[in-house]
Amino acid sequence: MAAMPMLLVVHHTPSPTMQVMLEAVLVGARDDAIEGVDVVVRPALAATAVDVLAADGYLLGTPANIGYMSGALKHFFDQIYYPCLDATVGRSYALYVHGNNDTTGAVRAVESIATGLRWKRLRDPVSVVGDLDAAAREACWELGATTAASLMPV
Repeated sequence: MAAMPMLLVVHHTPSPTMQVMLEAVLVGARDDAIEGVDVVVRPALAATAVDVLAADGYLLGTPANIGYMSGALKHFFDQIYYPCLDATVGRSYALYVHGNNDTTGAVRAVESIATGLRWKRLRDPVSVVGDLDAAAREACWELGATTAASLMPV
């Protein structure tokens, strides 16, 4: 029997807003309608190349810090880039970002690295600036559900 497809959620969650976003993403990814997908969650500073190699898709979460992704998510990419470069080509990823003023630089940085890894973006990032409202929480839920559902066995 083949192993269950795995969604790896790699996040840096230093604030209450990022925590709410992570929780909404996970509720979506673990929705009862999504069957046969294992959802594994790792803080960005603890995620390893072994985790990345074992996964079939990725969901990344970061705050926008000084116009860039968090140092923790950058550290994650630094650790996994070369060990995973050839082995993960074509795998899908999705992204959620929160910033107090702007998320453009953080989104661009993550997309640049993902392009270098030759991962394919599953859908537009969920990018939230300022307070998290119900629509933003719903967008996070939908991001988690869509990303997990994309890995469901046919």
